[in-house]
Amino acid sequence: MKMVQEIVETEYFTLHTLCDGVFAAIAKPGQGAWSNAGIIDLGDELLVFDSLSTPSAGEELRRQAESLTGKKVKYLINSHYHGDHVFGNQVFSDTTIISTYVTEKLCKEKNKIEDYEKEKQDMNHYLLQLKKQIDSTEDTILKASLINQFQEMSKVLDDLSQLQIVLPSMLFEEKLTISGDDRTVELYCLGGGHSPSDTFMYLPKEKIAFMGDIVTEDLHVPIYNPEDFLSILKRVKQIDISKIVPGHGNVTDLALCDTLIEYLSLITHRAKEAIQNKLPLEEFASGFAIPIEYREWKGVNGIKANLTTIYTYLQKAKKSTF
Repeated sequence: MKMVQEIVETEYFTLHTLCDGVFAAIAKPGQGAWSNAGIIDLGDELLVFDSLSTPSAGEELRRQAESLTGKKVKYLINSHYHGDHVFGNQVFSDTTIISTYVTEKLCKEKNKIEDYEKEKQDMNHYLLQLKKQIDSTEDTILKASLINQFQEMSKVLDDLSQLQIVLPSMLFEEKLTISGDDRTVELYCLGGGHSPSDTFMYLPKEKIAFMGDIVTEDLHVPIYNPEDFLSILKRVKQIDISKIVPGHGNVTDLALCDTLIEYLSLITHRAKEAIQNKLPLEEFASGFAIPIEYREWKGVNGIKANLTTIYTYLQKAKKSTF
């Protein structure tokens, strides 16, 4: 039985119907969407989850949302502050943009552009460095990750002159419920695993969850706080969910949470062992044998960045107990 039905191909993403009135926009690699998004027909109102990484992709997302439903977007949810999820916000500036207090603060601090010319120069320099890495690496997985990064950042650069940072206007802390005539959505922030504040959206009647980057497929997703990340995933597992839309990857189910729990648990266990054995970080990271199930996972920094994050986090935690 098919989990989803493909309905619309666009330049930036493929739209899938999850059930009547609920759609997932699954990003096409390297085309300027970069992350996934959601469209929810509440009955009397229309809600969008995440705005993609460029104004151009965000514009197409809104156009498709309103074309599919015949309604105007009322709400936009920002799952977290990273640009690939919020750089399309300006397209939704006339709607109610919702995030946590922490995400709004980070959008304001981390995403502001004060000098567009300098930003353009910095991005061109970054793309040049990426190109050098692409040309020099022989690792096929790393090369594919670098190429995708190069393509996505090039799309952001193409839109830079028209990019405006638009901040959320309705803020919450842990839970917010939005009720429409046909359905209700629940927004949850259980802490910060991937970023300092990660919001996901749950549709209780349909048992569908849009997870932002708390859940990703075949990706060494950057970690902010490994303990919170594990805690969030374990709490998500207690929710009655039949379909998950990850921040990156294909529509799936709760089994992907198990995969990520195993991944984080393994790295944490190995990092604890290394610290106990007084193995220096560089030796730990360079000597780590990647289990076969994670060898095809993408990410411009591979597994090494997450090994470093978790080792450093645990080492600090150990020192603070003395």
